[in-house]
Amino acid sequence: MDLKRESYLKKIRPFYETDLIKVISGVRRGGKSTLLEAIKNEIIENGISGDQIIFINLEDMIYEHIKNADDLHKEISSRIINDRKYYIFIDEVQHVAHFEKALASFRAAFDSSIFVTGSDSTLLSGELATLLTGRTVEFEVLPFSYREMKEYLLLNNRIYNDDLIYDYIKWGGLPLRFSFNREEDVRRYLETLFDQIVERDIKMKSPKFNVRVFKDISSYMMANAGKEFSAENIINYYKTNTGQNISRQTIYNYLEKMEKAYLIHSVEKYDVSGKKILKSNEKYYAIDPGFRIINTNSFDFEDTFFLENIIYNNLVAEGYYVRTGKLNNGEIDFVASKNGKKCFIQVAYLLASEKTITREFGAYEKVRDASPKYVMSLDKIDMSRDGIIHLNILDYLLKEKELILT
Repeated sequence: MDLKRESYLKKIRPFYETDLIKVISGVRRGGKSTLLEAIKNEIIENGISGDQIIFINLEDMIYEHIKNADDLHKEISSRIINDRKYYIFIDEVQHVAHFEKALASFRAAFDSSIFVTGSDSTLLSGELATLLTGRTVEFEVLPFSYREMKEYLLLNNRIYNDDLIYDYIKWGGLPLRFSFNREEDVRRYLETLFDQIVERDIKMKSPKFNVRVFKDISSYMMANAGKEFSAENIINYYKTNTGQNISRQTIYNYLEKMEKAYLIHSVEKYDVSGKKILKSNEKYYAIDPGFRIINTNSFDFEDTFFLENIIYNNLVAEGYYVRTGKLNNGEIDFVASKNGKKCFIQVAYLLASEKTITREFGAYEKVRDASPKYVMSLDKIDMSRDGIIHLNILDYLLKEKELILT
C-alpha cells in the first residue's frame, strides 16, 4: 500500500481551491506522482465529480504526442466541456517544451485549479517566473524520512527491528527501494535510478555534457557530502584519479546541474557572531543517503556525516531554513530557523568518551546567542548540561520530541 504523506498534504491542502499553480518538485522517484494521486483522491472525496478531474502523466506513452505547449493546450482544452471548475494534474511537466505558456493560458481561460510535478528545480525560473509572477506556490518533496519509512513498513506489514535506523543510514528513503529485500538488489536499483537521472534530467538538456566527468565529480560530492566544499580538492582528486585536469568552471557548472536535478542541496554558512550569511565555503548534502552509499567505497556507521545528512534532510522536510554556523575557530553543524526563530544543532554518532562530549558541547562555548542549543546523538541516556539540550536522534526523527526555537 502507498503511504499517505500527511506532512506534505497538510501543507498543500490550503491551496486546493486557489487559482495558484501548485508546483510539486523533487528528485525523480521521490514520491511526487504518488502524492499527486493522493491529492486527486482527496479532492474527489471532498465531493468533486471525477469528470472534473484531468490527470496527465507525461511519462505514460499514451501522452507521447504531447511535445510542446500547443500540444498540451489542445489536450486539456478538448477535455474541458463546460463552465464547471476543473482540477488539472500534470505529472513531470518539464517534458513539455514551453509548458509555462500553456499553464498561463489555462489560468486565464478556465476556472481551474492546477497541480504540476517536476524533477527540475528550475521549474519556477525563466519564462514561468515571468509569466506567472505571484501566481505559483512550490512544495519540494523529499524521499521518505525515517519516520515515514517506519510508517510505510507498518502499513505494509513489513518486519522491522531496533536496527532499522542503520538500514536507513545506509540505504535511505527512496520509496521504490523498499520493493527489494536483498542489499545487492537495492544497490542495483539505486545505481540504475542515479544513471537515469543523469541521462534523462541532465544529459538530455546539455548537448556538451560529459557523462564520465560528471560522474567523477558527483561521486566525489556524494562521498564527501557534509564536508566543507573545496573546488581545489576536487581538482586534485580528479588529477590523481584520471591524470587529467579539470577547470573550476566545469566543477561549478556540474554542481549546478546536480542541484537542479535534486541530487544535492547546497547549504549556506552563517556567521554566528556577525549574524550574517557568508558567501564562501558552503556545504552540500545528498538528497538521499542511498545516493551517498553507491558513491562511497567504504561505509562506516560511525561516520557523523551520514547522520548529519539525515538530520539536514529531516529539517528541510519540516520546513526549516538550514545553514551551517561559522565561528572564529570552529563551526556549528546547523542553524535551523522557522518563523523568525532559530536553534543551534550539533550532531554526533555516540557520546562515547569524555573527549567527544567535550568537543560537541564545547562547540557552544563562545556562542553568545541565547537561542536553544542542541547536541543530537544516538545515545539513549540524557546527557544535557550547562543549558545545552541533549536529544536522542531517534526521538527527534520520530517526532517524539520537538525542537524548541526562540
